[in-house]
Amino acid sequence: MIDSEAKRIIREFSLGIIASMNADGSAAASPKGTFLVLDDQTLAYGDIRSPATRANLTRNGACEVVFVDPFRRKGVRVKGVAQVHDMDSEFYAKSHEKWRDVWGDLADRVKALVEIKVSRVLPISTPPYDDGATEEEMIALYKQKYAEIYP
Repeated sequence: MIDSEAKRIIREFSLGIIASMNADGSAAASPKGTFLVLDDQTLAYGDIRSPATRANLTRNGACEVVFVDPFRRKGVRVKGVAQVHDMDSEFYAKSHEKWRDVWGDLADRVKALVEIKVSRVLPISTPPYDDGATEEEMIALYKQKYAEIYP
């Protein structure tokens, strides 16, 4: 089940890295920035220009997606099975408007919707939490670090 914390992370930091399998059995990872949570068991993204990932998921839908809140240094790993819905599918026709509502004109570039039926959601966090760091401390630290990178 996609709980409220996972939904928050995916909504606020929607850039997920999806892992799939190439035809030769090697792993492939690709960033996707148009994820939406459709319900407690379903995640999806709008595919814009990833023909290799789309081919991988059509051949073998098993996948995992990682999302990270870079300030809290917490995230989620979402495991599931993907199904690719091309522009002429019923799923695309009834769901595409959700991407327009969130992503505006970018939705015009979506060539397929990739629906992921979620089987497992695991929280992830950075080791400083094991040593007693708080979210407030992590946020302050990473705000400072990003401010140094992007003054």
